Amino acid sequence: MVQIYCRNTKTTKSFPEGTTLQEMLPEFDFDKPYEIVSARVNNVPQGLKFRVYNNRDVEYVDGRDPSGARIYFRSLCFLLSKAARDVFPGSKIYMENPISNGYYCNLHKADDVPVTDDDIERIRQRMQEIVNKDIPFHRHEVQTEEAVRIFRERGYEDKVTLIETSGQVYMDYYTLGDTADYYYGRLVPSAGYLKLWGLERYFNGLLLRVPDRHDPSRLAPFVPQPKTFEMFNENLKWNIIMGLNNVGDVNKACQNGLASVLIKVSEALQEKKIVQIAEEIDRRFRNDGVRVVLITGPSSSGKTTFCKRLSIQLLACGLKPLSFSTDDYFVNREDTPKLPSGAYDFDNFEAVQHEMLQRDLLKLLAGETVDIPEFNFVTGRQEYKGKKLHLDSNTVVLLEGIHALNPKLTDHISDTLKFRIFINTLTSTSLDDHNIIPTYDIRLLRRIVRDYNKGAFTARQTIEQWPNVIAAEEQWIYPYQENADMMFNSSYLLEFAVMRNHAETILSSVPKNCRAYTEAHRLLHFIHYFTPVPDKEIPQTSMIREFIA
Repeated sequence: MVQIYCRNTKTTKSFPEGTTLQEMLPEFDFDKPYEIVSARVNNVPQGLKFRVYNNRDVEYVDGRDPSGARIYFRSLCFLLSKAARDVFPGSKIYMENPISNGYYCNLHKADDVPVTDDDIERIRQRMQEIVNKDIPFHRHEVQTEEAVRIFRERGYEDKVTLIETSGQVYMDYYTLGDTADYYYGRLVPSAGYLKLWGLERYFNGLLLRVPDRHDPSRLAPFVPQPKTFEMFNENLKWNIIMGLNNVGDVNKACQNGLASVLIKVSEALQEKKIVQIAEEIDRRFRNDGVRVVLITGPSSSGKTTFCKRLSIQLLACGLKPLSFSTDDYFVNREDTPKLPSGAYDFDNFEAVQHEMLQRDLLKLLAGETVDIPEFNFVTGRQEYKGKKLHLDSNTVVLLEGIHALNPKLTDHISDTLKFRIFINTLTSTSLDDHNIIPTYDIRLLRRIVRDYNKGAFTARQTIEQWPNVIAAEEQWIYPYQENADMMFNSSYLLEFAVMRNHAETILSSVPKNCRAYTEAHRLLHFIHYFTPVPDKEIPQTSMIREFIA
């Protein structure tokens, strides 16, 4: 018998060795407003078919939990992939990027005929048939050579390349009926768990709709994001130029000694985009009178480095950039709004003296010289240290901050005078055609490494703070990203290979007996898919340097 401590009930019960988490669940009585889809075992996410042979702590989770949502989404990807192959033999489905509160994917049929609405409906019906039959997902563990053989026979060269370059001895894969596939994390026990999803046309592809993270009983609301989609198309062109479609391609290139070339091309492509943005600002400055450049992006998106590089390119255009931050207009610490927990809510719009900031901007635009405050984060108060700004005939203001695109921040300034930029790690990293690493994971890794190297926070502390960071971004940043005149994607595939050398030891320091270990374990797991690349080739002006220096 094994002793299982259930964190949901704070009770311990005995079970025969080899009992699954799914079989144990009915024995623990706790509130289950949504269906349980997975569990954490000693703080490591596991599927409900996981068998327990030793004493363990178990916490059951539903779709509100990030690990539960990921397991549900991975299972949906397999369901979609199988249905597409069943309906269109020889076809390939490519999971690409999160967008509009869903996931964009492309279907390439064997006959290369464009996808029609009828095609999507047939796939949708096949997915529902599989769900209604409640076909189980089965996990198989085999030697790497056997996994390569299985996927090569099925024409999954993307998975073959990933597996061959991963350096692992054993791999596991899943089957759903007669269809085999690979996923880097656990799945739900059977297709019957996938009760809520949607599939519809989205531009030239499909949008896989998923449950709302806050209320898994309903689909996440659709949000139109045409500008963000254009960035995905641009990134796809970059990847074609570089010959990189997924992690296996990156690993193979690095193992063939091409890491230095890939770094240089990646940096050149990003610099090319910064030049395009600077030239567009210059054009609008001369034609429309643009004087204020508003720059925003979520945590660890690379705003600081981007602003520096943009300033250089603006100078090359003959413009004089003056930079300051909305952070300098924080209200005094005692006036800062608070979260329900009692902690200061520094991300709240009311944490910034936005009326004062806008008055200063209007004075600058009127030709006045303005004293700009600096916020002392130690004392929690504004200070004036003689920083004075004045706009010359060729000056543009660069205002950076999380609220920069919020219309309320500059609602008294004419739109013709403003140019808005949104920066983020906009595109996902694909392990293979069906496995995507969420865009926020690279930002989380960046923040963990930077916080640790600066002595600000341990990896555990950064991970524990991350849910609040994400919640603030969803409330204060993402609703305004489509307001941007131009977007900048600060990520590229090679970054994980560079970050692995810095993050591995830091993540390994997270204790196994804390909740943060769940994320640390997951991040460690997927960065091991990347062939490590030393950072000696990374230019000092690179976005990555902002986080590893």
